[in-house]
Amino acid sequence: MGHCSSRALTLLSSVFGACGLLLVGIAVSTDYWLYMEEGTVLPQNQTTEVKMALHAGLWRVCFFAGREKGRCVASEYFLEPEINLVTENTENILKTVRTATPFPMVSLFLVFTAFVISNIGHIRPQRTILAFVSGIFFILSGLSLVVGLVLYISSINDEVMNRPSSSEQYFHYRYGWSFAFAASSFLLKEGAGVMSVYLFTKRYAEEEMYRPHPAFYRPRLSDCSDYSGQFLQPEAWRRGRSPSDISSDVSIQMTQNYPPAIKYPDHLHISTSPC
Repeated sequence: MGHCSSRALTLLSSVFGACGLLLVGIAVSTDYWLYMEEGTVLPQNQTTEVKMALHAGLWRVCFFAGREKGRCVASEYFLEPEINLVTENTENILKTVRTATPFPMVSLFLVFTAFVISNIGHIRPQRTILAFVSGIFFILSGLSLVVGLVLYISSINDEVMNRPSSSEQYFHYRYGWSFAFAASSFLLKEGAGVMSVYLFTKRYAEEEMYRPHPAFYRPRLSDCSDYSGQFLQPEAWRRGRSPSDISSDVSIQMTQNYPPAIKYPDHLHISTSPC
């Protein structure tokens, strides 16, 4: 990364941020975080019979096998009496995973804010601090998302470990592509955050390199003038001198070059120096 130019860092941080925002938006809005399947094992020929299969997201649960096949239910109204679930553990899994829902939502808000600030900083690169602020928001968004993913996984593992084992029943679960999108979004957002912070340090170093040193400041008038302690900033050198400044310098030079009209005796030793 040390050999990347500012233009390359700008492009990469924008691409990573846009992809991270897109993936976490898709993950939050879809219903394929978790697949679960329950059934019984027939002792005669050791075949299985599926009694319930579903895929669940953060907001909705959809059944694709069993008595409730083809039905989708909102998560907050999942525990309705007419819905027939096989075991209580399945209900507990769908109930406990809701504790992880706020973290992906906070992550989505933070990454959207970071993406907007980052684009403003790319449009106006002279505002160097915007790259740093967007990088911090990208990193915080990734951390919020990873906390939600850890809570989501741990709640499922706890319920599965407490599930009673039986040779006549089976239970399978796996994570869906929405969960994979969320995990990929975490990596992209952390990458965008690191590149944005590095872009800030690079732009700041370039500003310090091209900033004039105070030793290059020059005095405005001669050493004998009362204004010898005043210095011009480098921006003032390019503006040129005003007519009033030029006329004042001409009058000073005329005063210095022409002797006074009154002649004094030599023994008085009167000095005519302007200093």
